[in-house]
Amino acid sequence: MGDLSENLAGGKAILVVEDDHGVSMGLAYALKQEGWRVTQAATLVEARRQFVAEEPALAIVDIGLPDGSGFDLVREWRRVSPLPILFLTARDMESDKVLGLEIGADDYVTKPFSVRELVARCRALLRRAKAPGAGEATTFRTFDLLVDLEKRKVVRDEESIHLTHTEFEILRHLARRPGRVFSREELIQSIWDVNFFGGAKTIDVHIRNLREKLGPGSDGHGYVETVRGAGYKWRES
Repeated sequence: MGDLSENLAGGKAILVVEDDHGVSMGLAYALKQEGWRVTQAATLVEARRQFVAEEPALAIVDIGLPDGSGFDLVREWRRVSPLPILFLTARDMESDKVLGLEIGADDYVTKPFSVRELVARCRALLRRAKAPGAGEATTFRTFDLLVDLEKRKVVRDEESIHLTHTEFEILRHLARRPGRVFSREELIQSIWDVNFFGGAKTIDVHIRNLREKLGPGSDGHGYVETVRGAGYKWRES
């Protein structure tokens, strides 16, 4: 398990931003047992410092912190980085969950939580963030978009479109099979590997974010189409 986990994290740390000392230490212990390196922060100030110093492979962020909101922290990071982010919080209102996803989180776990489930979700997020293996094509083009799987970038007219890891995975999954309709359940199973809190609604939020970031193509049409009662598909050329 240790070798696999080190491969998934790429030698970088998992950043835990949590002001409850007991929860933070318990998380750090569980993650280290999986072979990951862990760094911890209890405030926004410390989290910002660790983010720059460590360039973490993944961040687990509490929303309620002593010097501000984890929502604001993630908004800042999303402007400069696509790293996988998981919110861990006692807030279980659906509006909070949707907001967390809309501002760029890839997953959202509420307290109390299962450590085993949280570790599984971290593993799934890190697995999706891995570069393509040897012999696998690293780029492909769809309409006017160039998709770079190794750098996890989407470029149109020489300008990068900044996507979260989850948005990138949805794009890759759909765009590789244009015209193929995927149900929300299929996308969840293919992308997350584990049961996800919000079910179908979660996919809808990420699809909406993806559409807004991509906008219309050079031909004036969008890329992702809704198939009523069935799911989503990537538009065929």
